[in-house]
Amino acid sequence: MKISSIRVVLGLAASLDLEIEQLNVKTAFLHGDLEEEIYMKQSKGFEVVGKRNFVCQLHESLYGLKQAPIQWYKKFDSFIAKHDFNKTLTDHCVFIKKYASGDFIILLLYVDDMLIVGHDPKKISTLKKVLNKSFSMKDLGFAKKILGMKITRDRSKKLLWLPQQSYVENY
Repeated sequence: MKISSIRVVLGLAASLDLEIEQLNVKTAFLHGDLEEEIYMKQSKGFEVVGKRNFVCQLHESLYGLKQAPIQWYKKFDSFIAKHDFNKTLTDHCVFIKKYASGDFIILLLYVDDMLIVGHDPKKISTLKKVLNKSFSMKDLGFAKKILGMKITRDRSKKLLWLPQQSYVENY
């Protein structure tokens, strides 16, 4: 996800007074499906007696595999498309679902973090439940921070800030 996408979507949220919710996918990289045969050495302490030099074939993704991030993205992309979301042409980590009523939900994905933006809290809640059925999620509620940037908001004035003090202090 591009930082410009975050700023545009959060700008929309401020000006249209949209809800901004945040989720974290637990063990995101374990959700990906492997498309090729991958073998690994037996882990220390888990070697099979008499078969110390044997290897194990992986049937599912593991953290540390170079394929894990793309396989997770492919799985999520396929899942979200089945729920009538379309990815934007300019940023393939921004997904939009439009409803017949004219309402919409925007979902931003950054590795295992998600922002969900929309008018209707019930539709957002329904989406969160659907996501949680397929992927173990941690609901972080109203978004307070994204990519190390604090989200500060004055809804009455339709204003939103992304102070980046932590970036300045760390560099």
